[in-house]
Amino acid sequence: MAFSFLYLAVRALLGALVRSRRGLHVKDVELLVLRHELEILRRQVVRPKLQMVDRALLAAAACHLPRSSRGALLVTPRTILRWHQALVRRKWRQEPGQRGRPRLSAETRELVLRLARENPRWGHRRICGELAKLGFRVSPTSIRRLLAQTKLQPAPRRAGPSWREFLRAQAASIVACDFFTVESVCLRRYYALFFIAHGSRRVWLAGCTANPTGAWVTQQARNLGLHFSDQGVRFLIRDRDSKYTGPFDEIFGSEGIRLVKTPVRAPAIAERFVRTVRA
Repeated sequence: MAFSFLYLAVRALLGALVRSRRGLHVKDVELLVLRHELEILRRQVVRPKLQMVDRALLAAAACHLPRSSRGALLVTPRTILRWHQALVRRKWRQEPGQRGRPRLSAETRELVLRLARENPRWGHRRICGELAKLGFRVSPTSIRRLLAQTKLQPAPRRAGPSWREFLRAQAASIVACDFFTVESVCLRRYYALFFIAHGSRRVWLAGCTANPTGAWVTQQARNLGLHFSDQGVRFLIRDRDSKYTGPFDEIFGSEGIRLVKTPVRAPAIAERFVRTVRA
């Protein structure tokens, strides 16, 4: 009984507002009905399935609505933002297809590997030049990548022992040298030159100075060059530091010791000793 009376009162109030000049418009009542229907659908459907056209229409129309009206939409503003991001990604997405350089044909791959195996002293640039003479246009980068994939070592040691095998076989006759720095109490930096044997891990501390000039490094080589020759040292490994001048190499070369220069850093054994000293 009370619910029926309340229904009749609300109906009469809405009718009066619609009939009045300054009251509700028919469109306002229509919007009220549509919003209530939307709330009913929300309670029944957990996650509605929207097509691409539905998403595009909702996203385009929601941009022109005030913030107070966006709460009545079927989706949240964060969802609309995610749709917009998906549209941006789809716009800049590249079409699926072949990317990068084309793959080498089987004939070209076999020819490159054959030239590399039959000519151990040929590098990837030499092989590229020989292929150009035969009418094959292959970049040196592709040849180098193919040799690395097939685990063919760089020339000219392709057929010989690897660097690790060489170190293991000649460990007793290899000595490495390097510098490490020491900070004093007064924050003055000193450079220490040391030599370490690969076989026994014995360390010779050549000297320590605040200004390691070429003459100072050469003098340390004179002090230890004859001793290393008596110990049967055949190889000295060093990096390409500018402190090692020409006379430094000549002193060890006169003792029959061959200098081996690493590309960037000192050998791992020397670096390991420096880490131990710092620890």
